[in-house]
Amino acid sequence: MAVDYGTLKKGGFMRQKQKNNFSLRIAVVGGTLTVENLKKIAEVAEEHGEGYVHLTSRQGVEIPFIKLDDIDVVKEELAEGGCKPGVCGPRVRTVTACQGNAVCPSGNIDTQDIAKKLDDRYFGRELPHKFKFGVTGCRNNCLKAEENDVGIKGATKVAWKEDACISCGLCVKVCREGALKLEDGKITLDQGKCNYCGRCVKSCPTDAWDSQSAYLVSCGGTFGNTIKEGQYMLPPITSEEQLFRVTDAAIQFFDDHANAGERFKFTIDRVGSDKLYKVLKEAYDG
Repeated sequence: MAVDYGTLKKGGFMRQKQKNNFSLRIAVVGGTLTVENLKKIAEVAEEHGEGYVHLTSRQGVEIPFIKLDDIDVVKEELAEGGCKPGVCGPRVRTVTACQGNAVCPSGNIDTQDIAKKLDDRYFGRELPHKFKFGVTGCRNNCLKAEENDVGIKGATKVAWKEDACISCGLCVKVCREGALKLEDGKITLDQGKCNYCGRCVKSCPTDAWDSQSAYLVSCGGTFGNTIKEGQYMLPPITSEEQLFRVTDAAIQFFDDHANAGERFKFTIDRVGSDKLYKVLKEAYDG
C-alpha cells in the first residue's frame, strides 16, 4: 500500500533521510507545555523514538525516528497526555509567544491568552503557503514579532496625569526614545517619538500616568532564504475585537491574493502594500 506522505506531513510527521522514519512535530502553543505533556512526550520519545527530542527555533518539540508502523499508536499515546501533532506545509502553523505580562515585568499584554485565541482561530487553516504568527509582550521583542507573516507586539498608550506627578523626572530618565521632557515641573510627551514601550508607567512612583494596553501589528515578515522585517501599517490597536478584525483581514488578503508557494511578503510586494493597507485600515476602523 502506497504511503500518503502529503497527509502525514499535514499531520506533523516529516520524512527523515532514513527510510520509513519520521520526525513528529508537536503543537506547542505559545511555547508552553504542562508537566503532563512533558512526561508523555518523554515516554513516547523513549519507547518509539531514540530517547531524545529536538527543540525547534519556533518553540516546538519534535520527536525524531518515529517508525511508519508506529504512527497511529504514537498519536493515541500523545493524546493521552494532552498533546496533539503540529502541522507542516501550506497552512497556519502553531502560534509562538513569550510569557507576557502574566510573568514578565516588561510585558504589556497577556501574550499566552492571545496566542491561544489565535491558535483556536487559525491553526491548520489551508492557505497558498505557510503562515506564521508570533506574539511578543513588549519592545524587548523576545519573540522577534517582525519575522512572522503577522507579528503582534504588546504596547502601552500613555497620558500624563499632572495632578499626581511629583516632577521626579524618573520617567524622563528611563525613556529610551527621548519622547519625554520635564520643564518647569511639567512633563511633555512627544507622541511622534513614543514607541509605546510603557517604561514611563512602570517606573512612576506616584501612578502619574493613565495607561491602556494595546497591540502593534506587523505584516509580511520572513526569516529564511529571504530575510525581511514585517511592516507596521496601523496605529496601536486597543481591543481584542479590533485585533482579530485586523488579523482576519490580513490572512484573508493572503488567501485571496497569494500564488501557490508564495509567502505573504512576496504577495504584498506583488499586489501592493497600498492595497493591503486599505483592507487593514477598513478592518481597524470596523
